[in-house]
Amino acid sequence: MNETAAAPGDAPPCRRAPRIRYREALARDAGDQAEVFHHAVMQGAAAHYTRAQREAWVSALPRDASAWAARQALYTTLVADCDGRCVGFLELEPHRGRIVTLYVWPSLARRGIGSTLLVHAERLLIERGLDRACIEASLMLAEGLVRRGWRDLGEEWVERGGERLSRHRLERSLVALET
Repeated sequence: MNETAAAPGDAPPCRRAPRIRYREALARDAGDQAEVFHHAVMQGAAAHYTRAQREAWVSALPRDASAWAARQALYTTLVADCDGRCVGFLELEPHRGRIVTLYVWPSLARRGIGSTLLVHAERLLIERGLDRACIEASLMLAEGLVRRGWRDLGEEWVERGGERLSRHRLERSLVALET
């Protein structure tokens, strides 16, 4: 994804039914993270935000591997991997129980990749003794999280590049399940 430009709507290199693996991010994932972020916002969020809002949103984080590699040092980053490429990722502040970001390649959205990343993040938080998770979710993410049991604490606005974007503060109680 970071070596060649992907046409809008093109999926990364999952040619057959994708086999997704979930793992912690590696430095080599950083370029793919930049692309997943860019396409998830510009294409995936198109029904919820104006073009100007989406352009401001993506301009807040460089489309550059080194910036995303630096973020890996700041946050625990979980990735969804398909054929060795990052096709979705979640950034987490485990000490605060805060999910910082969650993005999935647009053509692979609504296939459970984001939900599975959340399950892995919640398990990490439970293992660290936390009983609550929180996230500031975009309009495209908030509805689905509420349906999955997250509690909506209200709308807030964030400014990016002179544009105001609406998002929702959500939280969820974490419960360890016996297996």
